[in-house]
Amino acid sequence: MRFATKAIHAGVEPDPATGAIMTPVYLTSTYAQSAPGQHKGYEYSRSDHPTRAVLERNLASLEGVEYGLAFASGLAAENAVLSLLQPGDHVVATRDLYGGTYRLFERVWAKYGIEFSYADGDDLDALRRAFRPNTKLLWVETPSNPMLSIVDLRAVCELAHAHGALVVVDNTFATPYLQQPFEFGADIVVHSTTKYLGGHSDVVGGALCLRDRGLYEQLKFYQNAAGAVPGPLDCFLVLRGIKTLALRMERHCENARRIAEYLAQHPEVKQVRYPGLPTHPGHELACQQMRDFGGIVTMELHGGVERAMRFLSSTRLFTLAESLGGVESLMCHPATMTHASVPPEERARIGITDALIRLSVGVEDVEDLLEDLEQAIKKSR
Repeated sequence: MRFATKAIHAGVEPDPATGAIMTPVYLTSTYAQSAPGQHKGYEYSRSDHPTRAVLERNLASLEGVEYGLAFASGLAAENAVLSLLQPGDHVVATRDLYGGTYRLFERVWAKYGIEFSYADGDDLDALRRAFRPNTKLLWVETPSNPMLSIVDLRAVCELAHAHGALVVVDNTFATPYLQQPFEFGADIVVHSTTKYLGGHSDVVGGALCLRDRGLYEQLKFYQNAAGAVPGPLDCFLVLRGIKTLALRMERHCENARRIAEYLAQHPEVKQVRYPGLPTHPGHELACQQMRDFGGIVTMELHGGVERAMRFLSSTRLFTLAESLGGVESLMCHPATMTHASVPPEERARIGITDALIRLSVGVEDVEDLLEDLEQAIKKSR
């Protein structure tokens, strides 16, 4: 099956009890057993759940692998990956990361003896120098949050595997519709299903996709033991969102490209970053490993942080809010919102200035979005 067909049908069957086309929301915590240990595949909903099982099969199919695991949030999924490590192990991560991931690394896992090093993801030599004999994971975001850096997935997978390390790719920004990390050698793919997969700003969730059965069994054990699983309605909402993922991503990309081109020629815009612009340093690489360039645009106006704040309070359609990937257009101020937990000196090293604005471009009529941005730019003068 091709992608849009998989999104609707993969792992999904009509309900055997009723013939319902939509996967039912099974509101149960436990299941009848005919005798101790004798059950129909389910015994307790933390361990396995029929709605969650459909979502996990569907997600794995979209990434082109056999195994999927759903979690209560993207960070819960990331936390499960880090449970693979032992005290004294080392992780190399690309420097430009979601602020919550950085916080999880430095304020949760570092105190247990896990070591973390950071390097620019688009600098293969810097990544190579960061590896140590005890490096177990290479953690990659591409496109990255919020600077939209593009990492050469094939090259970094070859590098990590040569050092005996696994490669974890956060594919949230691209989604499996735009990018397939396993084709380039990734070992684990992470998603915040809160974002484009759910797509409607009405659910929080996370997921892991894996090709190796041994890794799957370890992480499946952790999923059950730690218990950070999504509820059945959460799973249903993500499944419903995935059915229109291909359609939505096409519109997100189309709108974001138009907005990036508009901002790039605007005299009052200091800089704009979007992988679909030929001026983006990772544009050629993105053309090679992505179907399209995503729905996120970052920008900075002339006039510094004061003007940025005026702009953020002047839009009518772009809503100032955390998160991204919904059908509605959102914007955020990374320095005080998504990346507030990253120290100022590290934000500066990445390029997250106090004037940087991240736009999550929705699926509205793009002319309305352009008009909104224009009036906000004028009002912010």
